[in-house]
Amino acid sequence: MKKFTYKMIDTRDVESAGMFKGRKREDIEAYLNKLGAEGWELVNVDFRELEGGSEFAGIMKKEL
Repeated sequence: MKKFTYKMIDTRDVESAGMFKGRKREDIEAYLNKLGAEGWELVNVDFRELEGGSEFAGIMKKEL
């Protein structure tokens, strides 16, 4: 039987341009692509585009 480890992620995990600036779509994509390269798979996400930035929360999994 396969075994997995899980990781909760959200907007705060993504580097931003500054304390009061939102995260851009490109920044979020780069963050998710980095995790994907490490073997993580996004299995659930709640993504909202807001004026001036984006927010998300999600669950990643990786096979042990």
